[in-house]
Parts: sequence; structure tokens; C-alpha cells
Amino acid sequence: MRKNALLSIAPSLGVAFHERLVNKAAVVQKIIAHLAAELEASGQSARAAHAEATDEQSKAENKYDTRGLEASYLARGQSRQAAETADALEQFAALVLREFGPTDEIDLGALVELETRGERTWYFLGPRAGGTEVVQSRREILVITPQSPLGQQLIGRKQGDRWEMQLGGTRTTCRAVAVE
Repeated sequence: MRKNALLSIAPSLGVAFHERLVNKAAVVQKIIAHLAAELEASGQSARAAHAEATDEQSKAENKYDTRGLEASYLARGQSRQAAETADALEQFAALVLREFGPTDEIDLGALVELETRGERTWYFLGPRAGGTEVVQSRREILVITPQSPLGQQLIGRKQGDRWEMQLGGTRTTCRAVAVE
């Protein structure tokens, strides 16, 4: 019997038929591309702010003129952001991906489909860049880190596990539908 036919009848037979739903390597490549674009933009912003801070016209004309000081604070903050993005980019580039089976504990590098309140969402447990969103195979995937509240809830759980957690001020049941 062909695979597509098996997939279509498996639910009616009560069979859990899991196939690889998302190409995890492609997800990581999209995250890296997103971070590279972010690094370029923040680098340009930092250079522009530095140029503004050191421009001749930014010199204080009196003790209340803080234009140059504010521009230097902005340049420092944008440079720090660029450095953090560069660190995240390096960590994703060095990330060794592995496949997670139904009995493997969720850990760094896992791609998790989570069901909460009847809705399914996808998360990638990454080393940095929490909050980054990418789309792969028509699925929105949100990067979370092990240090995030949800990341802490996921670490050590397995495919099929159910648990309760506080979400939006109410307790709700979560289920790890798929772990790749």
C-alpha cells in the first residue's frame, strides 16, 4: 500500500502514524538567514548612530544640549545588540542537529509541536534568539530558549506527555504532539 494511502486511513484505524513533518535543517537555515539580516541591519544602525555621536554638529552648545550624549548611548546599545546577534548566529551555525524519537527527552535542538487549548503551535528549542519566528512547510515556528518559561517546561518531557502550566493567568493543559 502506498504511503499516502496509509496516512489517509491510519486515523480511522486508530493508528498513530508519524512522519517527519518539518525539515529541521531548513528551519535552522532560515533562523541563520534571519539572524544574518538582523545583524546587517543592526550593524548599519550602530554605524549610523556612531557617526551621529561623533559628528561635529553633535557637540553640545550648552550644558542642556545632550544630543551627542544621547547618540552615543544609542550607538553603544545598537553595537551591543549587533554583538548579541552575532553570538546567536555563531551558536546556531555550530548547533549539531539530531533527530528526536518518541521516547527521547526534549532538549536543545528539538522541534516541538505543542497543543494548548485545542490549538497547535511549533517551537524550536534553540541556544539563543528567543522570539525569532520563521515559516517552514507553511508552519510558523517560534524559537524559544531553555531559559524561557516555556523552554523550562519542555526540557525533559517526551512526545505525548501532558502537563498543566500557567498560561495567560489560567492553568491550562499542554501536550507535546510531536518532537523532531
